[in-house]
Amino acid sequence: MIVAESVWRKTVLPPAANLKQAIARLNETGLQIILVLDERDGLLGTVTDGDIRRALLKDIALDAPVSHVMRVNSLVVPPDVSRELVVQLMRANRFRHLPVVDASHRVIGLHLWDDILVQEARANLMVIMAGGLGTRLRPHTENCPKPMLPVAGKPMMEHIIERAKGEGFTRFVVAVHYLGHMVEDYFGHGDRLGVSIEYLRETTPLGTAGALSLMTPHPSEPFVVTNGDVLSDIRYGELLEFHSRYGASATMAVRLYEWQHPFGVVQTEGVDIVGFEEKPIARAHINAGIYALSPDALAAMASNRHCDMPMLFEQLHAVGKRTVAYPMHEPWLDVGRPDDLHKANAENSQQAPARDE
Repeated sequence: MIVAESVWRKTVLPPAANLKQAIARLNETGLQIILVLDERDGLLGTVTDGDIRRALLKDIALDAPVSHVMRVNSLVVPPDVSRELVVQLMRANRFRHLPVVDASHRVIGLHLWDDILVQEARANLMVIMAGGLGTRLRPHTENCPKPMLPVAGKPMMEHIIERAKGEGFTRFVVAVHYLGHMVEDYFGHGDRLGVSIEYLRETTPLGTAGALSLMTPHPSEPFVVTNGDVLSDIRYGELLEFHSRYGASATMAVRLYEWQHPFGVVQTEGVDIVGFEEKPIARAHINAGIYALSPDALAAMASNRHCDMPMLFEQLHAVGKRTVAYPMHEPWLDVGRPDDLHKANAENSQQAPARDE
């Protein structure tokens, strides 16, 4: 039940490592935890995905040391504790990781929730928006809808479904319009992938949210919505948990985007120069095209009317509904241009051999 040392060793960082290194390590391992150890393997603290997201929301600099965000009193267990107690502790505390330490508080192992219990099927829907014209991807989309463009030998949308299925999602609703028959012919009702797929057929383009008004009946549980051209390692189940924890009507996954001004900036007050900043770096959160919505969010929508997701969020906010941001750090690519499609294929072809080992 304890993962091999060769596995948990990949999560280790020294206290001098910074947040950027921690994010890179989290994305490399996929284990959602960093163990911050001293030179003798003593546990100084842990950093989880959640800790990173809170740091991003607080605008903590990416070059800040992990010691600024790590948990120093992490729950740990000795090596001889029973499986039943490990399960009870992890379930009661909603932990996905539990370090194993010896009498000297040296890390000697790690329990992972995903290795203890098999992922159960979720009741929540996933809605995939696959009706866009894909104008920016022409000529690739002249005879092929954007979500059907191949990445590493299969359609982008198939990657999305397979990843979601691995987290227990089995019920999918796909909104189609442009060349929608190609999507339906390929995926059918989902039997080949071991899932259930239904379709929302737009007679006119309804935007990135409008097709949700066509759902009949409305979902009874919170559900995930994703654009059909977004490839990411985000954990959809965690997005839903975050959404429910904050009591939101709508949650938007956002990414921190940084860009550097190409010139030195002169700071002025009137005609007086009061300072200089050499090629400053600006930061902002951008919409990642992945959302969690509660059923009550659909009440703000007019049936069969054009509506984009930012508009829906604004409408919900205007009537007092809570809308929140879910900061994500996972690998993410919006395949909107030919260069993005080339990048998606290059990255997935490079990763494929590693998954086969």
